[in-house]
Amino acid sequence: MDDDLDQALDAVGPRLRALRRQRETTLADLSAATGISVSTLSRLESGTRRPTLELLLPLARAHGVTLDELVGAPPTGDPRIHLRPVTRHGMIMVPLTRRTGGIQAFKLVIPADGRRREPDPQTHEGYEWLYVLNGRLRVVLGEQDLVLSPGEAAEFDTRIPHWFGAADAEPVEFLSLFGAQGERAHLRARPRRNGE
Repeated sequence: MDDDLDQALDAVGPRLRALRRQRETTLADLSAATGISVSTLSRLESGTRRPTLELLLPLARAHGVTLDELVGAPPTGDPRIHLRPVTRHGMIMVPLTRRTGGIQAFKLVIPADGRRREPDPQTHEGYEWLYVLNGRLRVVLGEQDLVLSPGEAAEFDTRIPHWFGAADAEPVEFLSLFGAQGERAHLRARPRRNGE
């Protein structure tokens, strides 16, 4: 067998372990999500079990990554930019903009994990605008504790202590526009007519 293939397959175990730990998932949780036994998952992560397509496909789906990412496949020359999700504070963040400075756009997903996280409000420079796509988003903003449903939005100065998480055990998907220098999202309810 080719040395490059051996190296790629050897790297799958540590990559699987890192993804699972990054998402704060147990082997038992991953087993329940994929139908793969805990012992098989453990052997895959340790490298004592050789990965197969039948094992890697459900794992890629469960971790929200492509099969190429899971096995560390080299780029194929595809000219499109593929935005890579990042997991932070239990949320999956997909950057929707690539430019530095100005307003940054993200799609955020808080997975359904059955755990209710205790709010831990933070502050930082900037201004943020949120729009809920699916699920119910709990937003703690200063003294306010709100639940936003699909189609609802909120905007706030990020110097106010704030935190957001799932309002219940269901996943939440929302969009975030963030301006590090305090840029605000300016919305107009209707277009201007001549003479207005």
